[in-house]
Amino acid sequence: MKTQSKKIIACLGILTTLLVSCKDLTELNVNPNGVQAGAVNPNLIMPTVLTETAKLYTNLGFQDIAGVVQHTQKDAWFNGHNDYDWGGDQSWTPYYDQLRNNELLYKRAVEQNLEFQQGVALVMKSYLFGLIADLWGDAPYTNALKGEQGGTEYIAPKYDDQGTIYAGILADLEKANTLLSKPKSAYSSIVENVDVYYAGDPTKWQKFANSLRLRYFMRISAKQPDIAKAGIEKIMANLAQNPIIDDASADATMAYVGNNANDAWPSNTVFDISGSNYRRIKMGATLVKPMQATNDPRLAIWAKKVEVPLSVDATLPAGTDKIVNGIRLLSPDKVGNTPIDTDPNYVGLPASVSQLPSTYNFNPTPGQTSVNPHVSYLNEIYMQAKGTLLKARLISAAEVRFILAEAAQKGWSVGDAKTHYEAGVRASLTAWGLASSYNAFIAQKGVAYDGTLAQVMGQKWIASWTSATESWFDYRRTGLPALSSGPAAKRKAIPLRFYYMRDELNLNKANSAAAIEKLEMTTNSQSDGKNSAWSKPWVVQGTGKPW
Repeated sequence: MKTQSKKIIACLGILTTLLVSCKDLTELNVNPNGVQAGAVNPNLIMPTVLTETAKLYTNLGFQDIAGVVQHTQKDAWFNGHNDYDWGGDQSWTPYYDQLRNNELLYKRAVEQNLEFQQGVALVMKSYLFGLIADLWGDAPYTNALKGEQGGTEYIAPKYDDQGTIYAGILADLEKANTLLSKPKSAYSSIVENVDVYYAGDPTKWQKFANSLRLRYFMRISAKQPDIAKAGIEKIMANLAQNPIIDDASADATMAYVGNNANDAWPSNTVFDISGSNYRRIKMGATLVKPMQATNDPRLAIWAKKVEVPLSVDATLPAGTDKIVNGIRLLSPDKVGNTPIDTDPNYVGLPASVSQLPSTYNFNPTPGQTSVNPHVSYLNEIYMQAKGTLLKARLISAAEVRFILAEAAQKGWSVGDAKTHYEAGVRASLTAWGLASSYNAFIAQKGVAYDGTLAQVMGQKWIASWTSATESWFDYRRTGLPALSSGPAAKRKAIPLRFYYMRDELNLNKANSAAAIEKLEMTTNSQSDGKNSAWSKPWVVQGTGKPW
């Protein structure tokens, strides 16, 4: 009986405990070390969205897109960079990952009536969806980011037209402009150190929003010129209500902090002990030559001089190949008909020059681990994990001023084209610590304003160094600068878009197929069908550009 009584008492004790604890069962499901989506402070989400987006943009503009616009070339692991041999593995998953984080940021900011955070979230939503539409074309937009709601329409979302996405971006940016229009003191819960771009400055975020509006109005200018003209003129007619990034101090940038491999400059040799990420990138001849022709002071900031210049001397005995006083001397018979660059300072690697680019300029150590002393590496600052110039550059005063110079050349009411062009050149030099070089540089032949679109786009292309993605889209829209693919490139033209990835083709088959069907095949895309890097998306269809 005593044993049975003890069992009954124990059971009653457990039952009592359970009854008392029932109200706390939901709390037991809360991870004390985690953050619940319904309770998270939006300021905890913001740094992830900002840093990861900035890194994604740098990884585009400093890596393969720098190869597309021929700022750089690689002499090892070069096929994607030099030759556009991309295949079907270009994934938009990292972009949608950050869009999901950003959606939570916006939702929580709305719930807490935090207008600054709402404005920031709308700018970042526009930036990320803009990149997706720019890179791929049609994409999930209206029904994207809703997978948790269930239903096929959200798990396998439809693709919105590229033009529809651009229209949505412009609408969101206009809303962001209003949300961010108050003085900083009018907002609550701004935490400066979580805003790695602008330290919680709403005016600079407002400038970012309106500068993106300029970017996307110009993006659609060939397809919808009336909308683009009206949009840009409206912004410029009231800069008090629509401030823009008009000098380099307001550039949207993120400094790399260099604490580990994930937050360090991508070509650093601090965490990449092998140094291969730095060693295989070379300056592109397409960029080096026009910069040399105008004594461009940025070249010395971006590039390293050749370690051993070449010299071909007809007075040397046949068979001569030797180094004297740091110069490699070659007799003409040693060179023959092989192309050679004997510039004593900077030598760029030509675009897609061969199937083995490490052999260029008589490199004595060709191959994947080559060290070519006769071609310019990037400046040694790009070996560092961090530095004053090692920044992700999302949009700049230089870009904005060149957009306005182009708009003025079209006859739009935005001010004087020459003034905007010169301000763009000045802003770029200032961003790279070269403001004192402006007067001499702007007077150079080829830099002094000549009224041509080619010159505006050429300087805009140069100014996009390490952020070359926008120059790719400019080239696609204008055909400028007049780039051509090299002899080893996959096609005889510069590519226009990314491939839809294989997972998307398999898992969202009907919607991806419908999007592919709307692409326009070209002579360069026929060998791999409509889902080709050389098929034309909506934004260039019917424009005759770039080729």
